[in-house]
Parts: sequence; structure tokens; C-alpha cells
Amino acid sequence: MGLVTLISDFGDKDYYVALLKAAILRHDSSSMMVDVTHSIHRHDIMEASFFCQGVYSRFPLGTIHLVAVNSFYSVDSELIFFEREGHYFVGPNNGVFPLVFPDLDYSQVYKLQSNLDVDNQYELLGMLVSQLAVGQPFDEIGLPVGHLEQKISLLPVITSQQIRATIVHIDQFGNVIVNLDHDTFQKIRQGRDYAIYYKSKDPITSISYGYSDTPIGDVCAFFNTIGFLEIAVNMGNAHELLNLNKNETIQINFL
Repeated sequence: MGLVTLISDFGDKDYYVALLKAAILRHDSSSMMVDVTHSIHRHDIMEASFFCQGVYSRFPLGTIHLVAVNSFYSVDSELIFFEREGHYFVGPNNGVFPLVFPDLDYSQVYKLQSNLDVDNQYELLGMLVSQLAVGQPFDEIGLPVGHLEQKISLLPVITSQQIRATIVHIDQFGNVIVNLDHDTFQKIRQGRDYAIYYKSKDPITSISYGYSDTPIGDVCAFFNTIGFLEIAVNMGNAHELLNLNKNETIQINFL
């Protein structure tokens, strides 16, 4: 039985997710699938890479992580796969995986051999996932990719006195998630006091452990369960109340 996580921009109003799962189950009826999200903004591989990066390591070794975002079938499409840290990754060659792993070397990556008998992405993905689940050698499934699409990664801008990070996701509760992880923050902080500016005034000057560390209605900042900085309002919607939006900048000054 293979464990497969699914990240897509297919949404939940149509039959696309069902087609994908049906294709996987048709090739391996014992597959266990976990829906990470199907609500990635259309074609947003940056957001998809953030989700993949945040969750993959929490799953057991041997898990297959399928990222079907900005994934459309054509005769020129390439589906790629590789192993990393005991996990397997599958998806289109569109730049999403180099965003997850900036040091990913194309020599570690394979592409699925073209199959003229299969004419849609769902069947191709289902076939590829099932082959990986049974441990079929990479060189029997595909060929070295030869080229990896690259996209510019959205990383925090860091100096010795300041970090300028970016809002990369707003969850359904209106909590704002920033592309700054705990280890990077502590490395730059070096024990100093700090001020987190989400607007031009009233900075946050302490990191909480969670929402309930502050009174209801107050603003808080903490590192969430996947290790990224989150700005929230206890029992409120930070996105709406603070007018914080995706791709805006959060500034941290070290004092």
C-alpha cells in the first residue's frame, strides 16, 4: 500500500480531484491518499511549494508527494519524479520543486517516458504514482530529465539589522503566514530584542507560543506548527482587521 499526499489547484467544485484519485486507485487500489489541499490559487507554484515544503517531512518515509499545480497535459508536458530524504516527489516540470528544494540538482531527477496510449494527465499521474509505490527502479520508469525549469524563489531579504519577509499565505481563518522560519529568525536575531512591523506603527515586540497567549482581539505573532512566522488576531481575522494581504512585506528590526 502506498501513501500519497495530494496538493493541487483543482478546487473542490468540480470532478478533477475525483478523476485524479480514480486514476491512482485504478492502478493501485490499495493506495492511501491524504488531501493536503486542492485550493492552491490557480497556477500558483510559489504557494504550492510553500505547502509542500511545510508538510512533506511530517509524513512517514516512503511517502509519495504529488503536486499537481499549473499541471496541464500537452504533447510537450513533462512529468518528473525524484527521491529526496527518503520521500518521493511527483509533478510537472514547471519550477515548483526547485522552489521546494533550491539545491535540487537536475541529475537527481527523472521524467516519465512518453506513452502514446495515455492521453491525459490523470492517467499519467496515476500510472507514475503506482510504479513508485511498488518500488520500480527509476530507470525502468523514465529517463534523466536533462533540464529543470527554474523560478525565482521568494526569500526573505536579510541584513545584520533587519529582515524583510513576505506574506505567502492567508489561511481560512484570516491568519497571515510569512516566509520566515524559526531557525533563520533565531540565527539573525542572536539574542537581541526586535520589533515586528506589520504596518508602520504598533510593532509586535514578543513572540507568543500561540493564539491564546494574548487576550481576545489582540494581535500576536508566533511560529506555527510547520515552523513559519504567523501573524494573527486571537479569535479574529488578521487579514481583514489588519488589512494584511498576500505578497505584502513584514519588517523585523533588531534592536
